[in-house]
Amino acid sequence: MATPRATAQTPGRRLRAEAKQAAILDAAEALFVSDGYELTSVDAISARAGVSKRTVYDHFGDKQTLFRSVLGRTNDAVVASVGAAIDEELVDGRDIRDALLGFAQKVTTEMFPTSHYVTFRRLSSQVPVAPRLPEAARDEPERMLEERFAKFAADGRLQLTDPRRAMQHFIALTMRLALDVIDEDLAGTVGRPEILAILADGVDVFLRAYR
Repeated sequence: MATPRATAQTPGRRLRAEAKQAAILDAAEALFVSDGYELTSVDAISARAGVSKRTVYDHFGDKQTLFRSVLGRTNDAVVASVGAAIDEELVDGRDIRDALLGFAQKVTTEMFPTSHYVTFRRLSSQVPVAPRLPEAARDEPERMLEERFAKFAADGRLQLTDPRRAMQHFIALTMRLALDVIDEDLAGTVGRPEILAILADGVDVFLRAYR
């Protein structure tokens, strides 16, 4: 039976372990983004995190697992943002065009510029050199959108037989096209009105096919 002293120390040890794990993840994320997966060493991560190399291995096992943990953390943030946009914009009773346009705008103008999304893209671009997340985790945002499209079809708001294909068409016509334009805009000349126009045009094209 544990003594009162040992029991009292348990929360403190747990908090210290969680703090070390967070420090390792933060250090690894910064180095994986700046130096890339191949050039980032566990020695560099441990030094930046202020912990021993053994502590890094105790928490994550190896560099591959650590990279997946870092990528998984940013992926979780993306999933949460997409889920919130779906729940806020793609709601029952709202005009379908307004709903789809509101969702596309929220993702493009609010999520794309965030640090967690920028980090997620930089980490994801290192595949296949770096490890990938499991397919289920990678596809979660699209799966959530597919489910909402299936609901819209069941309610008669969209006319479609393949929710997944419709979801892919919607993304390609709106958010992916806008992201391509943003990525190519090295001079920073593309403004918000042009991005919103791209999204509106994409929604209209989509609805001509699916409403």
